[in-house]
Amino acid sequence: MKKLLLSLGVLSVMGLAQPAAAEIEQYTLEKPHSQILFFVNHLGFSHSSGRFLDFDGNIEFNRSEPEKSSVDVTIKTDSLEMNDQKWNDHLKGDDFFKVASFPTMTFKSTGIEVTGEDTGLITGDLTMLGVTKPVTLDVKFNKAGKHPFGNQYAAGFSATADIKRSDFGMNYGLPAVGDEVEIRIEVEAIREETEGESASNK
Repeated sequence: MKKLLLSLGVLSVMGLAQPAAAEIEQYTLEKPHSQILFFVNHLGFSHSSGRFLDFDGNIEFNRSEPEKSSVDVTIKTDSLEMNDQKWNDHLKGDDFFKVASFPTMTFKSTGIEVTGEDTGLITGDLTMLGVTKPVTLDVKFNKAGKHPFGNQYAAGFSATADIKRSDFGMNYGLPAVGDEVEIRIEVEAIREETEGESASNK
């Protein structure tokens, strides 16, 4: 869900990009090219998928001490989309996400571990339905550099995680509807430039 959750992808840029003047860089999710998806077993017949359409995320990337970087993502639960209105209404209701009582989910990173040249783990606290549990995202860094359409500096990565919805008190339909939820996140993040800086000289 972070997220969705971003700093490991940016973190991996350390060995690939020229050092910037600032040691701490701020990034935001570029929402049109970022997706938060989930998959759940449905009665053993299929793994049904859904997504969240409205979310915001920020990264604080500490270039000199990457392990001190942070990720903060907020997802609006009412933006859930299952490509079917009745299904949307059911999942937004009291059996599942209870969006009237819990309009947002959040992910806040608590630790970062580099596991390879372009891979890593982001551990953080996921809060859903008022319950907070630790979640670890398995992250792959994709690319970083000047965006081909404009002067912005962008970074992208892919992340996956598995959670149990029952850990957050979402028990409806168990076990016919799966407990394990596969999360997939695709992100493009844009660096916020400080005054006088330009992505063209990074």
